[in-house]
Amino acid sequence: MKLPHTWRPLGARVMAWFLVAALAVMCTMVWVGFTPEIKAQVTMFERLTFGAVGLGIGTCVYALTRSRVVARTDGLTVVNGFKRRDLEWAEVLAINFPRGAPWPNIDLASGHSISALGIQAADGGSSKKAVRTLRALAEELS
Repeated sequence: MKLPHTWRPLGARVMAWFLVAALAVMCTMVWVGFTPEIKAQVTMFERLTFGAVGLGIGTCVYALTRSRVVARTDGLTVVNGFKRRDLEWAEVLAINFPRGAPWPNIDLASGHSISALGIQAADGGSSKKAVRTLRALAEELS
């Protein structure tokens, strides 16, 4: 495999942005359907609150969709939401993907374990292939 290689969750990204778009369309349709009298009753604070909620939803979806796992010759980068972990291959002891788990776990030499949200079981066979590839890279490069 040619490095660097990046894995991202396809199903989660597609579904998250689809739901954001559907929510935006629905809210727009409701607003357009209001009568002028009802629109006049909505205060600026209520509009700002609605905008803040939308921004919060967008931020959460962005955090979810930026998750990824990047394999390089010098190590592994795991991005889960807004947290990034740069690991050397020697730190990676094992990559486990238990049956029924939503994503794999990476066991580290420090005794800790981190989840790899960039590879998700919902993506089917490609997630299993990604874990097999990561295991082979960890064995070869550590």
